[in-house]
Amino acid sequence: MKYIVSAFFVLLFIGCKSKQMVATAAASDATEVSKIINGHYANETDFKTLNIKANAKYEDDKQSHSLNADIRIKKNEIIWINIKMIGFPVAKALITPTKVSYYEKINNTYFEGDFTMLSNWLGTDLDFTKVQNLFLGKAIDDLSKGKWISEINEKLFKLSKTSTADISKDFYFEAANFLLKKETITQASQNRVLEIQYPSYKEVERMFLPNEINIKAAQKDKIAIDIAYKNTTFNEDLSYSYAIPSDYKAIQID
Repeated sequence: MKYIVSAFFVLLFIGCKSKQMVATAAASDATEVSKIINGHYANETDFKTLNIKANAKYEDDKQSHSLNADIRIKKNEIIWINIKMIGFPVAKALITPTKVSYYEKINNTYFEGDFTMLSNWLGTDLDFTKVQNLFLGKAIDDLSKGKWISEINEKLFKLSKTSTADISKDFYFEAANFLLKKETITQASQNRVLEIQYPSYKEVERMFLPNEINIKAAQKDKIAIDIAYKNTTFNEDLSYSYAIPSDYKAIQID
């Protein structure tokens, strides 16, 4: 269970399908890079808090588990996650701009650190904003920085960038609202690939949110995490209670 929870928080969460979908459109011409980027960031993200109830499924080469997750976001400050299995709480996580922390109840262990662990595992620098963007269906990277190459791929706008650090990144957008459909990060020297897909979106209070997130990671092992948003609400007064029990044992994650 320790490794399931670790992978779950490293990659971050999914399960059943939502029927509410936003209409999308196919890319049909070589739209300028700036129009794609500006269109993506034009989508509304003005909120104070976001409360998400989600189903999740974790699968690797040896096992498969269904989970439930309560995800609470205080914009730009806190991401709080409570994971349940068969209705019973099994783990909690607290992510802030300076710290990543979680504990799990089956083995009575906890982890506390910065974003180095997440960054090393995924092969790309991560921070609070990037993790928050993952839940919001926004591009992990700041697309306004660096030079991007635009092309049409499978009726989607594709932005690509190859860095000098052996890492290539691709972002795919539909044409109606420039919603992110897929992003991939590849590190060839480590034979490492991360793919995050957003099959569909819903519109809630003028904001586009994912219905589901499909995450696949491959290095030595292959891991798949599917997250489905069952219910989302904005701007409620939320609590973020989090206390690691005193008898839990600290662990290190390579």
